[in-house]
Amino acid sequence: MAATKLTADELDKLDDAKLAEELAKAKDELFKLRFQSATGQLESSGRLRSVKKDIARIYTILRERELGIRQAPGAAE
Repeated sequence: MAATKLTADELDKLDDAKLAEELAKAKDELFKLRFQSATGQLESSGRLRSVKKDIARIYTILRERELGIRQAPGAAE
C-alpha cells in the first residue's frame, strides 16, 4: 500500500489514463483499510482519511477537466 499523500500538483501532471489508474489503486487501498478497520487490525486510522481525500482530489481533477476548468497535460487549446 502506498504511504504517500497525493497532491493536486502531482495529479495535475498525470493524463486521464494515469489518473484512472491512481483512482483504482486508491479505491483498492481504501477497501483494504476498511476491511482492516472492521476486523480490528487497523493500525493507522489517519490513513483512512488520507486515502479518502486522495480519491476526492482525483475525482475533482477529472471533473474540472470535463468542464474545461483544467487542461490535461499535452492537451492543445
